[in-house]
Amino acid sequence: MNPSAVDVKYAPPARPPASVWPPKSAPSSLSVQSHGRSDPGVVRPSNEDQFLIASLSKALHVEGSSVEQPEVKFSDPLGTLFVVADGCGGHAGGEKASQLAVRSIEQSVVDTLNWCAQLRIGADGEALLGEFKKALSLANERLNHEADRHPQLHGMATTLTLAYFLRRDLFVAHVGDSRCYLLRKNLLYRLTRDHTMVAEMVRRGLIKPDDAAHHPYRHVVTNVVGGSDPGVDVEMHKLPLEAGDSILLCSDGLTEMVPDTDILNVLVTSQPDPAAACDRLTALANEKGGKDNVTVIVARFDEQPS
Repeated sequence: MNPSAVDVKYAPPARPPASVWPPKSAPSSLSVQSHGRSDPGVVRPSNEDQFLIASLSKALHVEGSSVEQPEVKFSDPLGTLFVVADGCGGHAGGEKASQLAVRSIEQSVVDTLNWCAQLRIGADGEALLGEFKKALSLANERLNHEADRHPQLHGMATTLTLAYFLRRDLFVAHVGDSRCYLLRKNLLYRLTRDHTMVAEMVRRGLIKPDDAAHHPYRHVVTNVVGGSDPGVDVEMHKLPLEAGDSILLCSDGLTEMVPDTDILNVLVTSQPDPAAACDRLTALANEKGGKDNVTVIVARFDEQPS
């Protein structure tokens, strides 16, 4: 299908209006299929991006039993975790920063797995969002600790965008200028803000949005995991999902090369195949110059089969 012939609509980056949310009494969990891809791009010799897709479940390790059974039993998945991290601070520092951050998030999630399994999510999901905020703070501390131990890594940092899918809800924790998008009914919504100097100037009305794409300071990230400034400011969101929704997590290697309208066309024409969408988005970024590493995760949500 020719993407230019697809009848799609585009919405400026915004949160979807309340009128498009599904009913609060939605009865069952949604199913998810997802795919991720990371590519160094055309220009850079190394890849400082990382991604993670992980299903969470409870495990029972059998240490001894008179009943014949497997040594480890797993529950059905409790949720799915998606992470994209884009390292900065030079080749060694950037690659190390994104790796450490992803590993730290993995450990934090594993350590709170039983808590997450018992959680009864309230109207705003505040408790679970608090856990993810804590996880990013711990990742920040780990990067700072490693930088203190190894002076050659001083200043290493990473963006980190995390999405967690549980039943019919999506939880997002975000730092930096990687992004999380929602595709719903052929409309594309940007769920996260860019934590950059230029994005803040646009929000304050100091420059026009059209001037941001070519501003010399557009790559200056003001909020990262790690880096020289203490602490980290985590942007968090919780929203309900509905059947047919897709999400995209990506590093700025995609969004610097490919405009949102083209991203929208790829997501719509690739439905319902996340792998095809990832391949096409990566190829498109490289076709348009591939000046940076590009990493994408696409996930689609549908009703559970009967």
